[in-house]
Amino acid sequence: MGEQRAAEDAAKTPRTERGRKTLRKLLDASATEFGERGFHEASVSSITRRAGVALGTFYTYFDSKDALFRALVKDMSGNVMASARAAMRDDMSALEIEQAALTAFLAFAGEHKEVYRIIDEAEFVDPESYRGHYQTIAARIRSRLEAGAAAGELREDLGEIEAWAIMGMNVFAGLRYAVWREAGDAAPEAVARTINRLLAEGIGSKEA
Repeated sequence: MGEQRAAEDAAKTPRTERGRKTLRKLLDASATEFGERGFHEASVSSITRRAGVALGTFYTYFDSKDALFRALVKDMSGNVMASARAAMRDDMSALEIEQAALTAFLAFAGEHKEVYRIIDEAEFVDPESYRGHYQTIAARIRSRLEAGAAAGELREDLGEIEAWAIMGMNVFAGLRYAVWREAGDAAPEAVARTINRLLAEGIGSKEA
């Protein structure tokens, strides 16, 4: 079933620059529509109006609203990871990389607050995409932890559990300090720095 769905989605991938721009318009419009109205209240006609394209054009790219939603979750997931990658440099230590990745994520979530509603809805609309989103991010974090361990900068026994725990902290920090941000809250850089200190030092008393 998953392979068939992937093949159908790939078959509609645009092969021209004009097509890619139209697809981008549909994805951006759907992010706004799903973010504001939710999946069930959103409509294809409203999405095409927001995108400024004809209703019939929609079906050149997607078979259904469900297919568009899957593509949007994949697109957003890719953008989240791309923002983190762009913040990393080769000369950073393992802990500096984690801090930079979280800072970038907080900034991204602050600019794209709809990402939380859309990803959360995916749990019920398309569980496969929902699970895949988090599995992919956790795998990226685990890979970074293992690279840090190999470089002698992190403990050697870090793995999947630690990766999911770090991702959990990051997700809820984004919810509180990006989506639910209040006047007077610490800047993304300060939030990331505090969480990075937690990674580096833990929460136990040094006297204990």
